[in-house]
Amino acid sequence: MRSKNKVAFVFALLLLLSLACRLGGTSSDQPSSSPAPQTTEQMIPQPTATAAVSGAIDNLENVRQAVVQIEAVGVFVDPEFGETLQGGAGSGFIIDPSGIAVTNNHVVSGGTVFRVYVGGDTSKTYNARVLGYSECSDLAVIDIEGDGFPYLKWYEGSIKVGMDIYVAGFPLGDPNFTLTKGIISKEKADGKSSFSSVESVVEYDATSNPGNSGGPVVTSNGEVVAVHYMGNRQTRQAFGIAGNLARNIVETLRNGENVDSIGVNGTAVSNDDQTIVGVWAYSIQPGSAADKAGLKPGDIITRLGNVPVATDGTLYDYCDIIRSHSPTETLPVEVLRLSTGELLSGQLNGRALEVVSTFGSPTTGGETPSAGSTSGSVPGTTVNPNASQPGEYYYTTEFEDMSDWQYVLMKGKESGFTQEARNGKFRVDILEPNTWVYFFNTNFTYQDVQLDTLVENLGQNTNYTGLFCRYSNDGWYEANILNTGEWYIFASDGNRLELMFSGASKLINTGKKTNSYTFVCKGDTLTLGINGVEVKTVSTKLSPFMPLREGEVGFFVASENVYPLRVEFDWFTASVVY
Repeated sequence: MRSKNKVAFVFALLLLLSLACRLGGTSSDQPSSSPAPQTTEQMIPQPTATAAVSGAIDNLENVRQAVVQIEAVGVFVDPEFGETLQGGAGSGFIIDPSGIAVTNNHVVSGGTVFRVYVGGDTSKTYNARVLGYSECSDLAVIDIEGDGFPYLKWYEGSIKVGMDIYVAGFPLGDPNFTLTKGIISKEKADGKSSFSSVESVVEYDATSNPGNSGGPVVTSNGEVVAVHYMGNRQTRQAFGIAGNLARNIVETLRNGENVDSIGVNGTAVSNDDQTIVGVWAYSIQPGSAADKAGLKPGDIITRLGNVPVATDGTLYDYCDIIRSHSPTETLPVEVLRLSTGELLSGQLNGRALEVVSTFGSPTTGGETPSAGSTSGSVPGTTVNPNASQPGEYYYTTEFEDMSDWQYVLMKGKESGFTQEARNGKFRVDILEPNTWVYFFNTNFTYQDVQLDTLVENLGQNTNYTGLFCRYSNDGWYEANILNTGEWYIFASDGNRLELMFSGASKLINTGKKTNSYTFVCKGDTLTLGINGVEVKTVSTKLSPFMPLREGEVGFFVASENVYPLRVEFDWFTASVVY
């Protein structure tokens, strides 16, 4: 009787910390709010001094007197290097003589102290407070101490391709005012980006740099066409939030009401094989819904409203969810905290975040054995119901004897499949569409258990295979893996399946290949492993059904509209969880 070496199930999230190299630093489209060394640019010559003006500015020469540099001091965690920064700098512009000014959300969100310099005059520092935020439209309104400031008016005309515009601000942390010239190159550009999802965007070719964010894009008369928020120097493309959208949101923000915001200054992130996808929080706005729920700078929001976010590399879905709910509505949220190696689940405007699983300390710099990793050979059939040591087998089989196994046809007809155990393997052929068959050993029930199997695809079509635990009349939990690269974790109440989490992974050998799958059911957590690497841990608390504590275990094969299918299981084990 042959033996098979079982692949150890180890946590790979620690190795995936290299994703930090891709968390916001790879794109040339950059939000601009942190200090950087001064560089030389082609700019419109500026007079060395201009006489102070009051009231509304109506010419390009005096625009600088209503443009401000904003320094935000707070806790900001950089996703590329994981460093905690104490502050950044951006631009803004005054729209009311009382000191009401507009900037970007990513310039000020998360700050606790704001220092403002008006018109490039560094001899006087103003304090400011934030009146309102819109993280999805990347806008914020601040109130600068004092009164009698010169201010800019909004442009009332139509925005047309080819019209001359000027980008004003204080880039690169430099207190010297800059003004760069360009033309409108696109009246309506795509507003989806890794850090916002703006509904009305204009594109222009004027040079911009980090630190220009929040500054005005003006006409030759000094009227504001747009609020600059992003630029790509390599392609000479820059983007601004169109004035007709910005001014409406600004009016709400200046009255102290946030718009499309939960209090996160974030950006979409992912690693190479998409096992970690979400919204990285640079900073969290104090007192916001995110802050009250327990989110911290450096957290990755993986799900919002039970829906995966940032799967397309932008905040489009994330912002769509926020825009679909009221600011006070209770909204489920799931967070990955790399700094402590924890997965947390909770609610905005509801239950605070709590740890639902851990994956080891990221400071070790190496692999950490998973809860439930095992090693050694898999004998033909071994039964040890008294197993108690972590990694020790309760049950193993190479399918020589299937007399203690049964099946349940969840969907389809008896004629829709065949089964055969031979040569130490178990083959299943699905002959008809919409056929779901579950196989389980009837001798034992389990509470905490790790399940492992090795399965080979022998057919040409897409197949669904997986593992399930705690099967009873009350329901079960299952990990469902497709040989196309997709995977799902479901809960059932015995009548229907409820999706708890879904994703895709390059770890899955697609096509006619062999894969090893692991499913750990431990306490209130379910963990899926693919080819020796942990892919996802979810909390059973995400299920709308009653928690399941004990039941039978096994594996399944299923088809939807694609058939015939042929898969072959090499072995199956149930072992003690670490």
